Amino acid sequence: MKINFQLKAATLMVIALIFSTSLFAQKPLESPRDSVSAKVAGSTISINYGSPSVKGRKVFGELEKYGKVWRAGANQATVFTTSKDIKVQGKALPAGSYGLFAIPTETTWTIIFNKVPNQWGAFKYDESKDALRVTVKPTASAMNERLVYKINANGFTLNWDKISVPVSIK
Repeated sequence: MKINFQLKAATLMVIALIFSTSLFAQKPLESPRDSVSAKVAGSTISINYGSPSVKGRKVFGELEKYGKVWRAGANQATVFTTSKDIKVQGKALPAGSYGLFAIPTETTWTIIFNKVPNQWGAFKYDESKDALRVTVKPTASAMNERLVYKINANGFTLNWDKISVPVSIK
């Protein structure tokens, strides 16, 4: 009788454990983390970001307001790392890791390299901690449902919805 009771108790514990694990299992992120890394102008460039989807929304001007600081991704701020000193749009940026932010408008974007790389969104963004700001021009592109960064010989691009934002690195 004692063995039967212990067997039933153990079975119930296993069932409870399986049920609670499936009940509290985390859902996958709506905007999963992604990253890209490559050599540009002799430096290893890495960009780590949350990759949101368009999901039928109007992204720039509505979801991401024109004239407002944006984390250039989703969830945790995008992190840009360079292994060597580089020039971004002709301006010096020392080696290191930076929070990458953007201020989109209809005609130009301000790309911001902030000295605080690990931030949640742009909620505590502090302009006084900017290492560099450059202005770039977005271009029309093929549809990108998910935000994606691409690194090429000329620098990198931010691509989302029907916009591509090229940033030169030398």
